[in-house]
Amino acid sequence: MASRPALRRETWGSRGAFIVAAIGAAVGLGNIWRFSYVAGENGGATFLLVYLAAIFLLGAPLVIAEVAIGRHSKGDAVESYRVISRNPLWIAPGAFGVLSCFLIMTFYLVVAGWALKYFAGAATGGLWRRAAEEYGGYFEDFVADPWQPVFWQLLLALGAVVVVAAGVRAGIERLARVVTPLLALVVLALAIRGLTLPGGGPGLAFLFRPDWGLLATPDIYLAAIGQAFFSLSLGLGLYVTYGSYLGSEHRLPGAVTAVVAGDTLMAVLAGVAIFPAVFAFGLDPASGPQLVFITLPQVFLAMPAGEYVGALFFFLLAAAALSASISGVEVPTAYAMRRLRWPRRRAAVVVGAAIFVCGIPASLGFGLWSHVGWHGRGILESTDYFVSNALLPSGGLLTALLVGWRWSAPALKETALEGTGLGRLWIALLRFVIPSLIVAIFLRAVGLI
Repeated sequence: MASRPALRRETWGSRGAFIVAAIGAAVGLGNIWRFSYVAGENGGATFLLVYLAAIFLLGAPLVIAEVAIGRHSKGDAVESYRVISRNPLWIAPGAFGVLSCFLIMTFYLVVAGWALKYFAGAATGGLWRRAAEEYGGYFEDFVADPWQPVFWQLLLALGAVVVVAAGVRAGIERLARVVTPLLALVVLALAIRGLTLPGGGPGLAFLFRPDWGLLATPDIYLAAIGQAFFSLSLGLGLYVTYGSYLGSEHRLPGAVTAVVAGDTLMAVLAGVAIFPAVFAFGLDPASGPQLVFITLPQVFLAMPAGEYVGALFFFLLAAAALSASISGVEVPTAYAMRRLRWPRRRAAVVVGAAIFVCGIPASLGFGLWSHVGWHGRGILESTDYFVSNALLPSGGLLTALLVGWRWSAPALKETALEGTGLGRLWIALLRFVIPSLIVAIFLRAVGLI
């Protein structure tokens, strides 16, 4: 039998601590920046309907599987898969997760730095002065600058490293107990503002009144599945790592349901905050990735007390980005601690420094190195495309197959779902439905469907 890691494993202070930390880790730019523009590009309410189905059929089952693997094995993402499979070949999904986490952080911290820069600009007034003069000029000048994007990226990296180096309870859990409820309050306040905004009714209709004819569009399904992976941070080894810090006395299905529901609710509330404002001022909801950083400043500028609302929004964006960045640094840090026998602080500093250095090209990819790319995509977009369309689905597919076919009996016992209809449904989703959905992503990515 495979031996378990010799290093002492840290633990969460409580089940609630795990829930708020996992929600804080999942909620990030994917729920606010990415969800808003992907929904805007794919029909709003129709996309939301398919997205919720993807969360139920694919997201929640995989989150339960990853947490169960981590809690049972009490190891990092790679070691946990080796323990449950007793076969070194099955470490692949864990290895994909650690690699994906590292690669995502190289560009995630870049966009997180943009969010922090915008919060600083909104709080000091520089953003509003420039937005009043030239549409999009603030963003274009910022990302083209040779130093500013790297500086703000560095600030986010330092913040994430400090928290991770402090440990599970003293760092990650302590921050999550403050930041996660704060994020919920801010996004709720912004959603209430969206609901009460004059002329925002069409935005709510766009988000909640489906165009049933769009259900015949294949790209909506693939966009929803991709967003489910990104928003819930599936395939990154996050839930395996966080699950390894969870005690065996805590029931998994309830805790995971709370995490998935909290993450999804934050995305929907962000849509309620954004789309009424976009429609109230006659802007295009399908503006793409620029929706948050170029379109919304114009909305806030034209809105009564919009400068204060905008500052609050970009605070939300920056805080969510930091919370998610912490988990992105924690996953490879946990691996380095076990693999290299490093103390936590050294592992966090080295991993954080490596992520920052490797992310500099993405920071410069809109300025000095804008000519560098692959198949028409810049450095940041190329990395995102490779991770989102290759590594993450691969890790999710292998996890579903491993738990569904090879580790199903121990998994049902670990989750206390033995002999239940919910347990049988969970295994069926892992065996048949999830692999089919992920294979569809691969086929679409290579142009075969």
